[in-house]
Amino acid sequence: MDRTLASSQWIAPKRYQGLPSNLIMRIGMRAKSAVGAGLEGIGLSKYHYAVLAALEEDAPASQADLSRRTGIDRSDIVAVVNELETREAIERTTDPADRRRNLIRMTDVGSQLLGELQQIINAAQEELLLHLDPEEREQLVRLLQRALGDQVDPIG
Repeated sequence: MDRTLASSQWIAPKRYQGLPSNLIMRIGMRAKSAVGAGLEGIGLSKYHYAVLAALEEDAPASQADLSRRTGIDRSDIVAVVNELETREAIERTTDPADRRRNLIRMTDVGSQLLGELQQIINAAQEELLLHLDPEEREQLVRLLQRALGDQVDPIG
């Protein structure tokens, strides 16, 4: 069980306060909370958003392709795809080149859902970066991307 207190309930030792790892962890916890709360309100998760965003960029795709492109484990991608199919946000068709494989495409309903999810994600970003002006936000993104280096950033 995570017994971490909210940042308003504790005062970190000075030596700990300025550590990049501590600051990144704390902002990560806030980000997870802000994004999660918004998406859970409509019964979805960041995984649903990632799959729809991936399909918007490059479709059709197999479940294995979606797993690789989003960083969602192959065993979890099945549930995400099933849930999106239940909502009629995606459709599966048999790959004519390999009848053992399904190809997944986003539907018009999926495009509309992605727009709704994007609004929720945008609101969470706004809440998260409320104290930064637009230039500082861009700089933060650039610095975080540099800190990550060439690593592919799966959905985490």
